[in-house]
Amino acid sequence: MIAARRKSEREPTIALINIVFLMLIFFLVAGTLARPLDPALKLVDTRGLEGAPPPDALVVHPDGALSYRGDPVASARAFVDRLDPGARARVRIVPDRALPAHRLVTLGRELREAGAETVAIVSRRGLP
Repeated sequence: MIAARRKSEREPTIALINIVFLMLIFFLVAGTLARPLDPALKLVDTRGLEGAPPPDALVVHPDGALSYRGDPVASARAFVDRLDPGARARVRIVPDRALPAHRLVTLGRELREAGAETVAIVSRRGLP
């Protein structure tokens, strides 16, 4: 006579739940990319500081006037024409916050038509 095997009374799903739970805990701990800032830390306030644009960037004032290194520029084409051929590969512009967006887009298009290969907008980056 062959003895019948006793069926295990413990269900295999409990082990699976334990493994999934441990994996969840592992990924929660390992998934932390950066430690949070100390709550007592007071960040520097730079609202009152005067920012200076990069010296090789075209500055666009709120009324649409252009200047380069402190000198007024008549148009986008005049700006690109005074650049060295190597500097035309990447033209940087610093727009004023109050400049209308449609004027900024138009200026970018004018710079590209005048010979600028890439037009980059320089802006201030804040904390996320």
